[in-house]
Amino acid sequence: MDATVLSRVCDQCYLPANRMFQRLIEEHDGRFRMALSISGTVIDQMERYRPDALESFRELVAAGGVELLAETYHHSLAFLHSNKEFERQVDLHLEKLEEIFHVRPRVFRNTELIYSDAIAAKAETMGFDGILAEGVERNLKGKSPNFLYRAPETARIKTLLRNSWLSDDLGFRFSEPSWPDHPLTPEKFSAWLADSPGDIVNLFMGYETIGEHQRADTGIFDFWQALPDAVDDAGLQWVTPTEVVELYRASREYSCRFLTSWTDGERDLSAWTENSMQREAIARVHELEKEIIAANDAALTHAWANLQTSNHFHWMSTKGGADGGAHSPLIPYASPREAHARFMKVLDELDHQLKSARKARQNACCA
Repeated sequence: MDATVLSRVCDQCYLPANRMFQRLIEEHDGRFRMALSISGTVIDQMERYRPDALESFRELVAAGGVELLAETYHHSLAFLHSNKEFERQVDLHLEKLEEIFHVRPRVFRNTELIYSDAIAAKAETMGFDGILAEGVERNLKGKSPNFLYRAPETARIKTLLRNSWLSDDLGFRFSEPSWPDHPLTPEKFSAWLADSPGDIVNLFMGYETIGEHQRADTGIFDFWQALPDAVDDAGLQWVTPTEVVELYRASREYSCRFLTSWTDGERDLSAWTENSMQREAIARVHELEKEIIAANDAALTHAWANLQTSNHFHWMSTKGGADGGAHSPLIPYASPREAHARFMKVLDELDHQLKSARKARQNACCA
């Protein structure tokens, strides 16, 4: 199933989008610039099932003008439960990016833009210069997201806030016929960018927006192909997150005491933690941490970490409505309850293997 879903996304998004962006970088002599956050999990899957797609990402990054961001290796919720596991996964991701792409990111993007003052402070202690976050209105309190911010009690790290309205114009509303601004043209969008107050406009969205969520027949590839010229004509320039951090000072404070994300209307963590199935699954995974450390088994550790991937818990969501009603073709289960049942069965098997490993260690000590 992983191979099937990955191959569809590679063919509809990754390969054509990578070719398009590499061509744009070359045609514009580096004036078009972008950043990508590629989890260790998807790198693992591409190495196993679609090495051609991984090679296309290598070629895109080598073309210049593409910054890679750091994140948790397994695109997990680790920070919520374990500082030690969070650090391990971030370090593992940094090592993987150095191995595959020969780069060391300076800006951190947490899973699903999950963010708080504490996460910003943690990222600073880990040596990052910048961190991405959702520009949540209840925290902005009328201020614009189009500036660099600093979290309270941090000294150096800068927070880049997503402009959710303009990002979602491309991510969600682009192909909606009932949207008053449909069809969206590069010239119209560039004018909106130019009219936006502030120093920067951060456009953050899932890469699968291009070709998967917004299919090729919506015109999304034609739009992006023409956007760099339209941005140039509007007197604007593209910059990567690290360039933003270097160019601008953090002129304002952004206080975010409680965890936020870029998901759903609430911009909170309810997509992963709203119901009892999700909470039970998350709790049971993290209860195994001490056993995993004691087992000191690379294969079991990797299996346990894979079970932390945030998608597992998202697939158990029962929110419905505008936030979770439509069944995405990327969801492999027929229902949230099936997702939970299968997950718990796998977790039971992992628990069984850990107990077997513990007995083996005890027997070895007694021999």
